[in-house]
Parts: sequence; C-alpha cells; structure tokens
Amino acid sequence: MWIYILGTSLILLVAIIVLLLFERGKIRKQIQNISSELDRILTEGTDEKIMLFTNEREVAALIEQMNRALESRQKVKTDYRVSELKAKRMLSNVSHDIKTPLTVILGYLEIMRLDSRYHTKMLEKVEIKADEVMDLINKFFTLAKIEAGDIDLTMTRIHVGEFCKEIIVDFYEILTEKDFHVDIQIPETELYVYSNQDALKRIILNLISNAIRYGSDGKYFGLFIRYDEAKVSIDIIDKGKGIGKTEKAHVFDRLYTTEDSRNREIQGNGLGLAIAKELAEKLGGNIVLDSVPKVRTVFTLELHRMEF
Repeated sequence: MWIYILGTSLILLVAIIVLLLFERGKIRKQIQNISSELDRILTEGTDEKIMLFTNEREVAALIEQMNRALESRQKVKTDYRVSELKAKRMLSNVSHDIKTPLTVILGYLEIMRLDSRYHTKMLEKVEIKADEVMDLINKFFTLAKIEAGDIDLTMTRIHVGEFCKEIIVDFYEILTEKDFHVDIQIPETELYVYSNQDALKRIILNLISNAIRYGSDGKYFGLFIRYDEAKVSIDIIDKGKGIGKTEKAHVFDRLYTTEDSRNREIQGNGLGLAIAKELAEKLGGNIVLDSVPKVRTVFTLELHRMEF
C-alpha cells in the first residue's frame, strides 16, 4: 500500500516537474519570439506593434509595456517629422520673403544705373523694400526672444477700454482711406487686466493689422470688448474672404499664410499672428479664431479679468 502511494506520489511529482519545465520552455520560447519581433520592428523602423498572444499574464503584461514604449517612440518620430517639415517650409518661406524684396531692390538699382533721372523716385522705393526686409528680420528676432523667454514682461494694471481706444486711433486714417465701416463697441464698465503694456499693444496691433490686410475686400472692421466675471475678451472682426477649416489649424504657425494671401495685393509673411499667439500665452491669455468664409472672421484675445 505504502509502495503504491509512494509510487503514485513520485509519478505526480515527475509530472509536475515535467509540466513546469514545459511551461518554462514555453515561456522562454514566447520571450524569444517577443525579442525577435521587437528586434525586427526596431531594425525595419516600422510603426508596428508586437502582435503576439499568450495566456501568461506576466508575458502579456510585458508585451503591453513594450507596445507602450513603441507607441512613445513612434510619437517622437512623428513629432520629429512634423517639426522637420515645418522647418523646411519655414526656410522656404523665409528665403522667398527675403529674396522677393531684394530682387525688386536690385531692379530699382539697375534702373538708377541706366537712367539718373529716376534716382530720387527709385531711392524711395528701395527704402520701402529695405524696410520690409528689416521688418521681417525684426519679427524673427522678436519671436525667437519670446520663445526663449528672453523678454521683459513687467506686469501692471491696464484699463482695457481706454487702452484699446488709444490703439484704434492710430488706425483711423488708414481705415478711412480704405473706406472701411468701423464698428467699435466698448462697454462703459471699467474693465482691468493685469498685463504687460508693450506686449498687449503688440498683440492688438498685430490682430488689427491682420484684419485690415486680409479683410479689406469686406470693407468692415470691428473691435468689440466683452466680459464676464472671470475674463475680458477683445474681438477683432473683419468680413473678408475668411479662413477655411483646413487652414484654421495652421493660421498661428510661423510663416503660414493662406492661399489667398499669395495675391501680391495682400501678401504677408505670416509672423504677426505667431507673435500675437506666443505673447498672449506668455501673458496667461489665449487667442481664439472663429471664421465663416465670406461672412466674417473673428480673432478673440482672452485675458484674465482683474478685480479692483
């Protein structure tokens, strides 16, 4: 009897050992397969995931962790590709924006060389084009300084209504010359924000200039100030051609210009909105775009309201 029990126990023990060895070998094989699959994905540089199935919880957890790591790697690759494309596009646009006025300048200088009667007139045009190049370079430096945090943003209390009135006065002449209908709506309530005067002025100037430049065919300019308990919103409105859905996502990218802006009459370098957006975020605010093509376009600067 005892011999039978002992024999049975030995058989069970051997069976358990064999089973454990089998399971161990199976797990080892699965890990080898995972390693091979991971090596293939990394070598080929694909965006695949490890698609191996197992009933072992530990192995399944390992596969899941590896797939998460692969997803992170793929995201880094994608972000790099996007950044690389943006950089290439930016360099292309920069070279175009600088090359164009320089080519014109060379043309004017050639006319001056051939006929001295045009000296004064051509010099004036050369100066205008040179100023365009300098303006572009200055905008690049400004944007670089903002992104590097190398800009002084001393904060102070600002009366939004009075601040906007002072700015819009500077545009009265150009709006009148271009025959714009001007609609200014500023509430009587005294509204204050805690901001930097120079940065805030730069933002509003850029938004107004953008509305005049790209909304000129609509002959309408609006500046509305709205508010609630938490924030003050400044709407800059035009009724020009507007911005399509596909362009909205890129309109704040540096050197991005819509297809319509390729028309020489309304050509821009696309840096103004990028600077405005960066500054708004540095001030703790935001700029929101809402556009219905050929109806109206609204850029809204949102700032935290300050109680006084």
